[in-house]
Amino acid sequence: MFHEFLIRIGTFFILVGIGIFLIFIASDGAGAANFDYLFWAMLSVIVGFILRRRREPRAPADRFTVLRRFRGPGRGRKERR
Repeated sequence: MFHEFLIRIGTFFILVGIGIFLIFIASDGAGAANFDYLFWAMLSVIVGFILRRRREPRAPADRFTVLRRFRGPGRGRKERR
């Protein structure tokens, strides 16, 4: 449970970093670029990625199992060279 919580906090930091980066872009567009926003945005995104890298890979999706069953095994797939 604690592991899932860290992953969610990582996602939160990434989203906050993107928001702060947009504030930096707006301040730059206004002609008064405040590079503190850029620093905090980069720091927040890096911390978010560090917290999210612990996530296990997702299970493969079973979206097209019916179509694969109709096609049969191995039909329509390219051979690897």
